[in-house]
Amino acid sequence: MERQKSFADENQGILYIVGTPIGNLQDMSDRAKAILAEVDLIAAEDTRHTRKLLNHLGLSTPLVSYHEHNEQKRGAELVGKLKKGMRIALVSDAGLPGISDPGEEVVRQAVTEGITVVPIPGPNAALTALVASGLPTQPFLFIGFLPRSSKGRKEELAKWKNAPATLLLYEAPHRLPEMLTDLLEVLGNRRVAIPRELTKKHEEWLRGNLVDCLAFIKEQGPRGEYVIVVEGAGEVREEEQPSWWEGLSVIDHVEAIIEKGSSKKEAILQAAQERGVPKREIYNMYHKGSE
Repeated sequence: MERQKSFADENQGILYIVGTPIGNLQDMSDRAKAILAEVDLIAAEDTRHTRKLLNHLGLSTPLVSYHEHNEQKRGAELVGKLKKGMRIALVSDAGLPGISDPGEEVVRQAVTEGITVVPIPGPNAALTALVASGLPTQPFLFIGFLPRSSKGRKEELAKWKNAPATLLLYEAPHRLPEMLTDLLEVLGNRRVAIPRELTKKHEEWLRGNLVDCLAFIKEQGPRGEYVIVVEGAGEVREEEQPSWWEGLSVIDHVEAIIEKGSSKKEAILQAAQERGVPKREIYNMYHKGSE
């Protein structure tokens, strides 16, 4: 066991993990600003981006890059400086470093070397989305970015399908429709909250079920940075499961969904989820009966 007393030695090197605004610069805390002013060096994901923040704050602290492409080499360099007594602040482009952003590796190296690591709390997109989602805030499971391929996404989602916790995910705008489609296929038509541009002027929220939110995003097109908050398996209650289709044939079931504005592909997927049968089975039954 190792014990860290964060401020016992005034001459020790310290790695500060500093949270920065995810959009609104007014979310920068006084303590975070003070740390960025006092340290010897700031390790930034994108020095150009952080320089803009420092200019806004009226600071001129030296910067060095630390990102996913140089984290091994640069991390070792930073640890070397910390061992000599330097105080270094680590920042990402937005939010808390190490949460789907560079930072985890240098923190691990610093802890391994017995260097003091001090977190300076700040904004985080996932938790910001969670607390205003309207879905249970605990337990929650942060997954972050899913694999880029559909196959990879489905395999990853299958691991968490039965987790009794609200799921928190990130996704790039251009992959959002495909990612939500995979969510629907693997997890079913769960409740979701999907905010975009959190804390910014054009902040917007979608709250509802996956089918409706997916249809809206496909129609409007994805714009901005998104967080996806998904209902956990433990919150899917039997009385909330759709039963309106009982008594309908497969063809009538699909047609009824199409009449509500869904595409044929989306309707087949929803019908499969609601009936608890493979999508291919609904597809074959629908097309055979429609001939």
